[in-house]
Amino acid sequence: MVKLLEKVIKDAIEDDKCSFGTKEAISTIKNSKLVVLSHSVSEEILEKIREVAKNAKVPTLNYNGSSVELGRLCGAQFRISALSLKTLSDTNLKAITKELEIEKK
Repeated sequence: MVKLLEKVIKDAIEDDKCSFGTKEAISTIKNSKLVVLSHSVSEEILEKIREVAKNAKVPTLNYNGSSVELGRLCGAQFRISALSLKTLSDTNLKAITKELEIEKK
């Protein structure tokens, strides 16, 4: 399933349809299909992102790894604590939500 998530993220990066970082995720959440959060996000920011996501009815996905691992998954040379995906097919969203821990907000 990580392969599907990796493919979805890489496609979004190629199409410039994703935002990296907690501040960017919060500001673009209304236009997003999914928000991916690493374990490195602080509790205060995590609650804020979840609250905004809940109000916008955007699901959040708890990535089982650190910001370094999420950065590697995205092909970046830096840490990524959170990212929002602006494009994601409903089929891929359902497949990802079945396999990984997700919170519908």
